Amino acid sequence: MSVTLILGAGVMGTAFSFPLADSGAEVLLVGTHLDTGWIDAMKRTGMHPKLGMTVPDGVTPLGHDELAAALARQPELIVIGVSSPGIPWATRQLAEHLAAPTPLLLLTKGLAVRDNRIAPLTETVASDLAAARDWAVSSLETGGVGGPCIAGELATRRNTGVVIGAPDELARLCADRLRAPYYHVRYTGDVAGVELSAAMKNLLTIGVGTAAGMLERAGPGQNGALMHNPAAALFSQAVTELAYLVPVFGGRPETATGLAGTGDLYVTCQAGRNARFGALLGAGITASQARERMAGETVEGADLALEIGPVIRIMMGRGELDGARLPLTRAILSAVCDVQCFRYTFE
Repeated sequence: MSVTLILGAGVMGTAFSFPLADSGAEVLLVGTHLDTGWIDAMKRTGMHPKLGMTVPDGVTPLGHDELAAALARQPELIVIGVSSPGIPWATRQLAEHLAAPTPLLLLTKGLAVRDNRIAPLTETVASDLAAARDWAVSSLETGGVGGPCIAGELATRRNTGVVIGAPDELARLCADRLRAPYYHVRYTGDVAGVELSAAMKNLLTIGVGTAAGMLERAGPGQNGALMHNPAAALFSQAVTELAYLVPVFGGRPETATGLAGTGDLYVTCQAGRNARFGALLGAGITASQARERMAGETVEGADLALEIGPVIRIMMGRGELDGARLPLTRAILSAVCDVQCFRYTFE
């Protein structure tokens, strides 16, 4: 039986174990040091407390102190399911315990700044891991998962369509590992486009989410009217800006308007932390106050704004980005970056 290791036992990392196990893989679900309570609960009862689901047969929950033993099983695929602030930690753990280059698939949706440019996480993980182990970067095949996928729905085995950006060999490996009838995967070689779309939609969702907060502040209209009109207008602007930004940073336009971009933007606007964060801003409170209300929760869009906002502003100042085409992005950066908004830390 093939062995797949998932590093990160949050709701998405755990939910991803379902289509893998249902496709016949043995899954080693290794938590981080922040997942200890969830791992302990799954070991006792089989159920993930936050996800509210019993993990399938074939999934073995393991603590972070069991990572070395899990990697000694020589998994054929490693899936990274930590939050974006946890990527440096995950890279260090793999650098310490991974014996040989192994294909990596990232569920994490985020970007990094390298040499004053915006880079996909697959690039940073591969380069940092290769440097730590003195491996050739080309020996590490990396890919990313994008598309509309709410963890709770995936764990309930709802039909889910996603896109995986990966080189050919890794794509074939994923196709062999992900054959569950409810998990529908499209593949593309546009790894950067998938990652850029998946990450930027989190930031733009904050803008769309403000409509819900404006409704809370203003109240329904005299006839009970809600805020679907402004939400739709904001959604359309988010799609427009996503389709502009992704090609500038190295992705394909069709990726931005496909599952990884527009599809994921739609589902993220329906539910999730980024939309709730935007709703708090729309209700009239500051980004710092919103983070305080959401203490303990990762708001990836806000973290991304703090990470890449300065570079975007530099590019606009140099004329490399047309700021006039990015009113929603500029408004979000102003709301998040121009206040003392704290940043989520993983350690």
